[in-house]
Amino acid sequence: MSGDMQEMEMEQGDEAPAVEDLVIIGGGVAGFTAAMYAGRAAVKPLVILGNALGGQAAMTESMENYPGFPEGIGGVDLTEAVQQQAIKYGARLEYDTVESVDFTVRPFVLNTSSRPIQARAVIVATGAAPRRLNAAGERKFIGRGVSFCATCDGYFYRGKVVAVIGGGNSALEEGMYLARLADKVYVIHRRDAFRADRLVQKRALNNPKMDIIYNTVVDEIRGDEHVEGLLLRNVLTGEVRELKADGVFEYVGLTPATALFAGQLALDEAGYIITDRHQRTSVEGVFAAGDVQSPFYRQVVIAAGTGAAAAIAAAHYVDSLAADL
Repeated sequence: MSGDMQEMEMEQGDEAPAVEDLVIIGGGVAGFTAAMYAGRAAVKPLVILGNALGGQAAMTESMENYPGFPEGIGGVDLTEAVQQQAIKYGARLEYDTVESVDFTVRPFVLNTSSRPIQARAVIVATGAAPRRLNAAGERKFIGRGVSFCATCDGYFYRGKVVAVIGGGNSALEEGMYLARLADKVYVIHRRDAFRADRLVQKRALNNPKMDIIYNTVVDEIRGDEHVEGLLLRNVLTGEVRELKADGVFEYVGLTPATALFAGQLALDEAGYIITDRHQRTSVEGVFAAGDVQSPFYRQVVIAAGTGAAAAIAAAHYVDSLAADL
C-alpha cells in the first residue's frame, strides 16, 4: 500500500459516533467494495483494516481475468483503487485489529486492540490465510526459504532454484512469475492433473524454466540456516527422493480467518461462515463477504461481488432499524 495511507485514517479531532451504523472487518477487495457500496448508500462505514491489508489480492502480481482490464492489473493496484473509491464515498479507515466480538448484544460489540466499538450492523470480510503443508521443517524455515507469496519474496531467488507446491491457478501463475527470476522452478503437485484453468496450465507447461512433478508430496523441508532441499514422496509408488532447492513457495489452499467468530456465527465443517444468498449470517445484522464465506471460487471478482451484495443488504438492514425508531 502507498505511503499516504496514514492520511486516510480518521483525523484525531474527529469524534467517532457513540454507535456506528456499519463496521466492516477486513481491508481486502471484499471489504473495500462493501465500504464503497455502503458509502454510496449514505451509510458511512468504519473499516477495521486488520493485519493483512489488501488481502489475497495484494499477493498477486497480475490478474488477467478481472473485468475491464484486458491487459491485466496488479493486485496491489486494484486494491488501492477500490480503497480510494471507498474513501471517496465516505468510508473511514482505522488501522486496528478486532480481537473479540459479541454478537449476542445489541448494538454489537467489537473489541479492537485499542478500544471497544459498538455497531448496529457488521460485515465480516476477514478473508482466508494460506494453508500450511505441515511437513517436517516447514515451521522452522518460514521466512528463511519458505514463503506464501512469490510477488513478495521472489526477488530474493534471482538465479536460484525454487519449488512451488500446489496445483491451482495460484501455484501455476506464481510459478510463472518466479520463472522470470529463478533459474529453475519445480512445481510439485500431489495429483496427476492440475485444477488450474486450461490456459494457465498451457502457459506453465510450455515454460522452459518450469518442471512439473506429479503425484508427489513434500515429507520434509531440509536445510541448516536456510532451505536447501526437499524430501519428496511419490504417492503412487512410495518412492522417496531429495530435491535440491533454495526456496519453497506454498499454494495448497486457504484457511478462513474465522477463529474470532467461533461460537458467535454459524460456521461449516471447514470453518467458513455460512451465509444465505443475501450474504446474511446466522445472526441478524451480521453479514459476510469474500473468501471468509466461500471456499469454492477464490476469485477477486467474486469477493468484490459478495462485498457489494453484503453492503446493499446491510444498508437495507440499517434503514429498517431507523424506520422502527
